[in-house]
Amino acid sequence: MAHEPEYTKDLTILGKKTRNPLDQLETFPAPKNTQTVKFWTDELTSLCPMTGQPDFGELTIEYQPDELCIESKSLKLYLWTFREVGHFCEALASDIAQKLFDTLEPKWIKVTNKQSKRGGIETTSVGYLEK
Repeated sequence: MAHEPEYTKDLTILGKKTRNPLDQLETFPAPKNTQTVKFWTDELTSLCPMTGQPDFGELTIEYQPDELCIESKSLKLYLWTFREVGHFCEALASDIAQKLFDTLEPKWIKVTNKQSKRGGIETTSVGYLEK
């Protein structure tokens, strides 16, 4: 059996079955000399706040850790919380950037939300924060 690293002892989501979205982000100490962390998904879904129609998009999260990194399963479950919530593309990028910035306190963070075409228009929004 593999030895679990010490930093995993406080993680409560990883390794557990989860059937629901979860608004809880878990972190672990950033490995020494980590310059940039990048996540990408083409499975971001939310609802149009005006029509209630589904919006689909690609999300890219990039940040430079200071002391913490985000655990990816908790990030996936957090992003799942937007599936039934109305958000404009711009607000979604901004809200995700702010939540991650508040949780991680990174040197900087950039969240890019590229929403699929609706009515022939594709929307891309970037949320950016730095210390």
